[in-house]
Amino acid sequence: MADIDVKICGLTTAEAIEAAADGGASHAGFVFFEASPRNIRPLDAAALTKHVPESMQRVGVFVDPEDSLLERAITAARLDIVQFHGDEKPERLKAIKGRHKIAIWKAIPVSTASDLEKARRYEGIADLILFDARTPKASRLPGGMGIAFDWKLLERIKHKMPWGLSGGLSAVNVAEAIAVTGTPLIDVSSGVESAPGIKDPKKIAQFMEAVKAT
Repeated sequence: MADIDVKICGLTTAEAIEAAADGGASHAGFVFFEASPRNIRPLDAAALTKHVPESMQRVGVFVDPEDSLLERAITAARLDIVQFHGDEKPERLKAIKGRHKIAIWKAIPVSTASDLEKARRYEGIADLILFDARTPKASRLPGGMGIAFDWKLLERIKHKMPWGLSGGLSAVNVAEAIAVTGTPLIDVSSGVESAPGIKDPKKIAQFMEAVKAT
């Protein structure tokens, strides 16, 4: 595995966390968004995230959250990184970063080459840009739906911000995704599930093996 970071997102059980850690994942992702089948409450976060080893960073995923939710989740889960998947403006993320002294990831939905340029708005604010597939307009979920985009679009990236790839990844296609894009970070959720919100330890292991084989 050529120094590729892997985030297993939407973890909801100790078993799934342990599978991610055993496979060598670098980041453990926890979703704080009620509409998601992977949602966890800040109240439950402390008991769950205690299973995350020191070798992994804890990422909280939010969609246009209220300040109170952010505060509770960051404290309860002892988050290292907050990832935003909504319509959060650069000014808000700058304020959050200043208030909480925490790393910021911003997801950018992609369907065309012009979408890549939207990342520039977060330059100097976001520590990483996560390029994800744009979900259907009718969907309440901004990600985690197993949808991919044309990875060749990433050849047109012009900014120098750290970035990662998400959207529709699985053990079947992750090697191709890495080969096409050269991404330094992979983010997977539905691709390692047996049903929406249900992580499959075997699929996690298979995914990590596929990444390591690249």
